[in-house]
Amino acid sequence: MEVTRIRALRGPNLWSRHTAIEAVVTCDGAERDLGSTPAFEKRLRELFPGIGALHAHKPSTPITMAHALELTALALQAEAGCPVTFSRTTPTEIEGTFQVAVQYTEEAVGRLAFEKARQLCHAAASGHSDPAATAGDFDLAAALAELRELDEDERLGPSTGAIVEAALRRGIPCKRLTSGSLVQLGWGSRQRRIQAAEVDGTSAIAESIAQDKDLTKKLLHAAGVPVPLGRPVNDIEDAWTAAQEIGLPVVVKPQDGNQGKGVTVDISERHQFDAAYAAAAKYGGVMVEKYLPGHDFRLLVVGDRLVAAARRDPPLVVGDGERSVRALVTEVNKDPRRGEGHGTSLTKIRIDAIAEASLAAQGLTPDAVPAKGQRVVLRHNANLSTGGTATDVTDSVHRDVAARAIEAAQTVGLDICGVDVVCETVIKPLEEQNGGIVEVNAAPGLRMHISPSFGKGRDVGQAVIDHMYPDGGNGRIPVIAVTGTNGKTTTVRLAAHLLKASGLRVGMTNTDGVYVGGRQIDSGDCSGPRSARNVLAHPDVDAAVLETARGGLLREGLAFDQCDVAVVTNLGAGDHLGLNYITTLEDLKVLKRVIVLNVAPTGTAVLNAADPAVAAMAPHCPGKVTFFAQDGHHPVIATHMAQGKRVVFVDRGDIVCVEGAFMKRLPLARVPLTRKGQIGFQVENCMASVAAAWAVGVPWEAIQKGLATFISDQHGVPGRFNVFDYRGATLIADYGHNPDAIAALAASVENMPARRRAVVISGAGDRRDQDIREQTRILGGAFDEVILYQDACQRGRADGEVLALLRQGLEGARRTRHVEEIQGEFAAIDRALARLKAGDLCLILIDQVEEALAHIQQRVNEAAPVAVKRSARKTTTGRSKRRKMDTTVALGMRI
Repeated sequence: MEVTRIRALRGPNLWSRHTAIEAVVTCDGAERDLGSTPAFEKRLRELFPGIGALHAHKPSTPITMAHALELTALALQAEAGCPVTFSRTTPTEIEGTFQVAVQYTEEAVGRLAFEKARQLCHAAASGHSDPAATAGDFDLAAALAELRELDEDERLGPSTGAIVEAALRRGIPCKRLTSGSLVQLGWGSRQRRIQAAEVDGTSAIAESIAQDKDLTKKLLHAAGVPVPLGRPVNDIEDAWTAAQEIGLPVVVKPQDGNQGKGVTVDISERHQFDAAYAAAAKYGGVMVEKYLPGHDFRLLVVGDRLVAAARRDPPLVVGDGERSVRALVTEVNKDPRRGEGHGTSLTKIRIDAIAEASLAAQGLTPDAVPAKGQRVVLRHNANLSTGGTATDVTDSVHRDVAARAIEAAQTVGLDICGVDVVCETVIKPLEEQNGGIVEVNAAPGLRMHISPSFGKGRDVGQAVIDHMYPDGGNGRIPVIAVTGTNGKTTTVRLAAHLLKASGLRVGMTNTDGVYVGGRQIDSGDCSGPRSARNVLAHPDVDAAVLETARGGLLREGLAFDQCDVAVVTNLGAGDHLGLNYITTLEDLKVLKRVIVLNVAPTGTAVLNAADPAVAAMAPHCPGKVTFFAQDGHHPVIATHMAQGKRVVFVDRGDIVCVEGAFMKRLPLARVPLTRKGQIGFQVENCMASVAAAWAVGVPWEAIQKGLATFISDQHGVPGRFNVFDYRGATLIADYGHNPDAIAALAASVENMPARRRAVVISGAGDRRDQDIREQTRILGGAFDEVILYQDACQRGRADGEVLALLRQGLEGARRTRHVEEIQGEFAAIDRALARLKAGDLCLILIDQVEEALAHIQQRVNEAAPVAVKRSARKTTTGRSKRRKMDTTVALGMRI
């Protein structure tokens, strides 16, 4: 078995809506049917009992080594605790070669699981013929432990995870910005950000105040919030002096701390104090404050509401009269809820210097055996991060206690605030029991409220989302995704223009670059998911129009989980068939259909009714469907319209939009892009764009304005039917590069008058031979002269190979009488211009879009002065003739 390619599909993709690891796997010989080697499966199950029987997973097909790899990679992740369920193995047209897709939740874990699965299958294949082989060939326990550890390191912590889960339930898209806890919620201008349990609305000043415990106390005290006495100290002797001034017992803690690190409470003895000071000093400045007797409570404030409260109890064990404290701690730590970090609801109890000091105060050591029923406290602070437990008390909090907590959070300026309160009970006001607020925490840990040790868990993540999106919004902006064989870029540009006409700030990606608000921020072919993600992350984008090419879909999947509009312009056999295992029109349809499958339930698919492969996508759309076609009597259009659903078609020179009794007409005479309806494929692009704008609620006035002001020049739509006047001849530059595009161009220029027609063309080397031939076969029936040139990049073809195929397509041409071959694109353009005369038409199929357009514009500019002089002479002559006529008439009147 050979794995030749592995890549991560980070969005909805060809296989599923799940993120997945995709690999190309080649199997040889007996690996293509493991049914012939039952010993392999037996060996695999011995090494990994959790995989079960292979035939139980794939009962109706021969099981190959690729299937075994697929099922093993999925089962390893599931066994390690990852929530994965999807996997698939698909044969390619190459015998013995398969595409394997396995879902992942964390990419690094998915990749590691794939590698472990490969090792496991290799171990099973190597050992199945050796009766002496043992399970030691593959250490399953070590592999699972490595996967679990990596998963805990990679996945979001409980606090951030709870907020993200709540966001996803609301339908808010989420994107992790770093390997840590920084997450973007929403898209474009509606985006928000969180880091752990801190939101972007919290000021750095408020966070800085919360970190300064002494300043926090002063502000709270000034606001009338009860706080314990205390002050910062300079060294250990100053600290002991402060403790005596305040009065023992005291609390020693870092002046700038979090998660209970370095905090020791209820200190009455000097040796305890020294150990506590040393623990706090590790984190910087130290402060000493009065110890308040009672329980430790954490009150969670979000915005202006108390949303959760928990009593925190210190880590302790209960003696049984037989085992030592150390053994009792070991037993407690076996609780599966306890882990090393924050990924579990509880943390393991540690025996360290603080714990030993606490034991000493109770007359014990770690190896002492406490009496049966004796409660042994390992440390006095009750943070979960040091092994404490939490009991939910949200429903018991007195309204005055809640008010003090909210007041404390607002005094400091925190949107999300963990308020630490020490008092006997939360069922009565603090002032009545000598209780107080001992600390205010920015970015507080949420796991004690999400999964308390005892009591009811609280959906605090939802409370945070409700605070960030108080209007119930989902943080989304309108997203229009456009795919197809031809017309994608023009449709994207026009749709973006229509949205802009309605006042929206539009982000756009296409094969020319990335644009935000009309400004280009990236260049090159930007029709993939990375560019789309950049647009969705831009804070100045109110709506996004994204060209979605097949290459990016195959490499990474979609950049979004769902779109509001999916436009499929058309499908053609010349669209890179034969690449990346997309070999048939059916394969292409399944791939392009991905954006339709991922339309939001409230969204719309805009489909070309005249293309059967595109129209067949309609049943797969979770939302509504709008069909478009030039023929209003097309059966698909007529049936859809009869059902009262949206259609767009052409009638008597108008684009007509119909839904039920509603009808809107848009005269093509006012749409420059179509040259008053003469250019058929541009009419189709307009219909698709209008349908997309209609689907997202763009006002009709804006649609009409946008259609009237969109110009098809080298600036508005570079390389898409750009028209120039060259010494009285018409030049058309276009990036058409497949048979369907060529056919559409040929049909369009047939509607334009011309004395003689010429075309300049090359061929892309990464197309099939028959597609390259077909281009010139079409042109041979539509043009009098053909000039062939060779692309700067042959894309894997030998020198002259593409030109030879193009010549073959011209054999027996019905119309072409003159054929030339020129080396180089610009030289070919110059040759064509040199042969042009007034009244001629020349179609130039460009390869290097920006450079070729610049070259053509330069030649047009160079020719302009001559044309101007001729025009001026003609105008002068005309004026002279008119003057003579006027004179003659005047004389005649005199006569």
